[in-house]
Amino acid sequence: MRSPYFLEEHHMFRESVSGFLTKEIVPKLDEWEKEEKIPRIAWKKLAEQDLLGLNYPEEFGGINADFFFSVVFLEELARLTNGGFTASVAVHEYMAMSYIYHYGNDHLKEKYLISGIQGEKIGALAVTEPDAGSDVANIRTRAVREGEHYVLNGSKTFITNGVYGDFLVVAAKTGSGEGSENISLFVVDNQSTGVFSRKLKKIGWNCSDTAELTFENVRMPVTHLIGHEGMGFYYLMEMFQLERLVAAITAMAGAQGCLDSTLNYISQREAFGKPLSRFQTIRHQLADLATELEAARQLTYYAAWLYQEKAPAIRECSMSKLYTTELAKRVADTCLQFFGGYGYMEEYPISRMYRDARVGTIVGGTSEIMREIISKIMIDQHQYQHPTSPEEQEVEPETSVEAEPQRDADAPHPLEEEPQPLEMIEGKNEPPAQSPPDVEETSQNTREDLVSQEDSPEENENEQKELEEILRQLVDKEEFAPPSGTLLNELEESSQAEEEPLSIFEEESNHETSAETTGNDEPLNVDKIFQTLPSRFRASKAADYQTVIHFKITGEEQANYTVKVGNGTCEVIKGYVGEANCIVETNDKTFMEIESGKLNAQIAFMMGKVKISNVPEMLQFTQLFDPLPDT
Repeated sequence: MRSPYFLEEHHMFRESVSGFLTKEIVPKLDEWEKEEKIPRIAWKKLAEQDLLGLNYPEEFGGINADFFFSVVFLEELARLTNGGFTASVAVHEYMAMSYIYHYGNDHLKEKYLISGIQGEKIGALAVTEPDAGSDVANIRTRAVREGEHYVLNGSKTFITNGVYGDFLVVAAKTGSGEGSENISLFVVDNQSTGVFSRKLKKIGWNCSDTAELTFENVRMPVTHLIGHEGMGFYYLMEMFQLERLVAAITAMAGAQGCLDSTLNYISQREAFGKPLSRFQTIRHQLADLATELEAARQLTYYAAWLYQEKAPAIRECSMSKLYTTELAKRVADTCLQFFGGYGYMEEYPISRMYRDARVGTIVGGTSEIMREIISKIMIDQHQYQHPTSPEEQEVEPETSVEAEPQRDADAPHPLEEEPQPLEMIEGKNEPPAQSPPDVEETSQNTREDLVSQEDSPEENENEQKELEEILRQLVDKEEFAPPSGTLLNELEESSQAEEEPLSIFEEESNHETSAETTGNDEPLNVDKIFQTLPSRFRASKAADYQTVIHFKITGEEQANYTVKVGNGTCEVIKGYVGEANCIVETNDKTFMEIESGKLNAQIAFMMGKVKISNVPEMLQFTQLFDPLPDT
């Protein structure tokens, strides 16, 4: 099928992968399904074909291919219609190893990433706990530093590859507080003293092992800390969109495999003297499914393209995950019906497809959570326009019916608006409550509030705190992201988090005073706002913190600025000076609206009007400044 997303090399790669899987994997899948275990030889064979390092640099043994090679690989895996095998491979390659690659030190990359790409060590992602699935900020597993080691205690559950895998990427509390800012990530050897695993029985994905893990005084070298202490929550949020995209790709391709299998069956099976394929009711139902599946495919490809282009894609990834997994469930259910009694028999693959498809709407973020993310993006960025009276309306000149309506130059194109381990497999199966739980995502205490322009001051203050926390946890992979790291996105909330707005500078949205001046009746402009930074700088909070932030302002007041923080001082320089720890891009109109309180910074970020290359750095930076006077 022709597609703008795939080149000739992608098609050739697909033929190669399909041939390899058909020869080396398919003949063994039934055996592995019964044994509920993937043998080591399977991982080695995948590695020999360079299939475990598609998107990793050559220096680590990968091939540094573009993301659509991974789309092809995941599709061909899913078309095998064995969800367990697909899940295990996806978790290892696109989740566990991703954290080490993007945030790990050289020691971790040398010890685990390289061996993971070679198929010698298999990884798992361990975040979900028995009492903390959606509420990641309140996980109880804790790592306490003792000299050159951390001592880990706690438990995890629903961990794919947790039984037979070699290393675990574990989320644990490291600080004394209970908020998300105290979460860190570690690499734990699965064979370490004090690590205990129990294999869980499932109704599907039998080929994949799923574990309940217990940690009892597990000692880890400090070198096994991933990135910086206390930044684990942000790392998790950054990677969730890749996880959901992977879930969408495999659900879509798995549904296609199920449909193809059914088409083969109905062309051979006869009833009342003719093939099932001649019955109109069957034909029309399959036609509807095929149409929906094509729509799901194009939505998923578009989300994958946005991801590859480092564009905001929270909305598209969430939509893809929601639509494809719900559709895959319906496809499996409808197709099984056409097999009749045979569809309920273990010997027919359709029964496995039916069981495997069911978990898709739970893992990687439940369908309820996907809907909440999408609706929050859609509603929060919608501005209600009060209808004007006839007297207030201006008479517009007549235009031709063919004329295209004008659009504000600063407004995002409808297709570009961005609100934006499953851990694929850490199946979050908590029952939906008033605030439906998601796989290791968000606090349940902030799900129900929506932005209202008519609330009381107290409600506005609470809503502002919530929006600030949403954006604090909304991490976006932008075009300025450093090559060595990937900033993805997540719409996450935590009732425990500090009030840290992710605007260019802090703001108080519940103040009614005008922000058109700087407090002395002088009109504001972009340059004047930047010149107020040294006077608004909180030196007492800076301590030893040092950073360089570059601001790129476009529009009529186009200019570049450098803000340096160090030695307890803040310096603003016109132009770019030094190597930036973070790059921020927006236009002058958006900048002024945010600083004056007319535009919520969180909404602007979700709409793609503000681009930030290093969200954690920006979050730390914004804490050092008082709000603009009179705002």
